[in-house]
Amino acid sequence: MNDLNQIFKEMDFQFFGSGEHGMSVDGMRKVLNNDHFVFLDVRSNEEVKYHSFPFALHIPLNELPERLGEVPRDKFVITFCSSVFRGAMAYTYLLANGYEEVKGLTASSEDMAMAFKPGPLSKM
Repeated sequence: MNDLNQIFKEMDFQFFGSGEHGMSVDGMRKVLNNDHFVFLDVRSNEEVKYHSFPFALHIPLNELPERLGEVPRDKFVITFCSSVFRGAMAYTYLLANGYEEVKGLTASSEDMAMAFKPGPLSKM
């Protein structure tokens, strides 16, 4: 709990104002094919049945504590979900568990899907 307390103390105005905690869809596009980055989809199994992202590691948020060992510590982890909320929770959880390179996607999975339509996809 002390790790989590310290992380919350560091989340001040400067922290959020800098934007260093998050990544936009444009940022996602830039690192999508970079092996150092892992996208962690924390949506439920039911959500993934209807819309999946094949490039992402899928671990539902409620399973993350038991499956934390599946999240590589030597990669930069980008958390996401359908509404940003669970992605932010996963982001904080990973930081509290000693992950150093972590960001949360500041877009919903719907916004991400739009990036893979022909026009935006052709720009990637």
